[in-house]
Amino acid sequence: MTAAPTSAIVTAALTLKPAAPEHFDLAFTATTQPCPWPKAYGGDLVAQAAAAAMRSVPDSKSLHSMHSYFLRPADIGAEVRYEVEVVRDGRGYSTRQVRGYQNGKALYVCLANFAAGEPGGSFHAEPAAEIPTPETLPSSAEYLAERTGGTMTDESKAYWRGGRGFDMRHVPGPVYLTVDGERSPHQAVWVKPFDALRAVEGLTDAQRDLAALAYVCDYTILEPVLRVLGLAWADPGLVTASLDHAMWFHRPAETADWLLYAQEAVAADAGRGLGTGRFFTRDRRHLATVVQEGMIRPA
Repeated sequence: MTAAPTSAIVTAALTLKPAAPEHFDLAFTATTQPCPWPKAYGGDLVAQAAAAAMRSVPDSKSLHSMHSYFLRPADIGAEVRYEVEVVRDGRGYSTRQVRGYQNGKALYVCLANFAAGEPGGSFHAEPAAEIPTPETLPSSAEYLAERTGGTMTDESKAYWRGGRGFDMRHVPGPVYLTVDGERSPHQAVWVKPFDALRAVEGLTDAQRDLAALAYVCDYTILEPVLRVLGLAWADPGLVTASLDHAMWFHRPAETADWLLYAQEAVAADAGRGLGTGRFFTRDRRHLATVVQEGMIRPA
């Protein structure tokens, strides 16, 4: 009997251990999570760096933006040491630099900014079009149940079906084996943890949910670029990698219900592609915005 998928991989990724700093003010270690590729998932690094930065800032301020570069691939199932530099602490804002090290080399760097918040006007964008509800769409497991092809193995199929901690449901359809739907620069993905996220030591529940959003954002952000180029994840010879990443948190993250991740391909040329994404609640409140550039190298 196959075990039911859980969100445990997410909170395992967010679990940090304090360590002795070697370069900056504070340090933590975290472990990259299993995946069926030659390198660790980039969202591990973004979410772990977010957690490290949050643990260095007073509770009165919340993370509102991150700007990251991926310098080297990370080993799977191995520790990464995150060094946090306290760049500035002001009354309204704080800034941190976080660097991730593995095998003696820097592999990830980001600047993270925190805000205390203050009164002001409020506005949020809404999704451009009506999107089918997640209950009407197939899960990844249902979609892949009878499908095979390309470079997909039993291991990668199991990972796509239930190994990423989140249920993901695509509109118009996934790009696992083929481009399901139009070769349009637009797509959307409904995301929700398979079960309630567990507590994470050192983080409040609100901080954990924010870091979980940073974790899940990287799985599909390059897919609209693949879609418009007519490429699928299982195409033989396709190689992709995250290059740089930016994320803004407009409102507190929520993971108890489905979130809509509306995405768009902005540009593709010279072996690189740029995608944008926006997270919305069911009632169309805009929670966060993502921009990421990645290497896209077809066969």
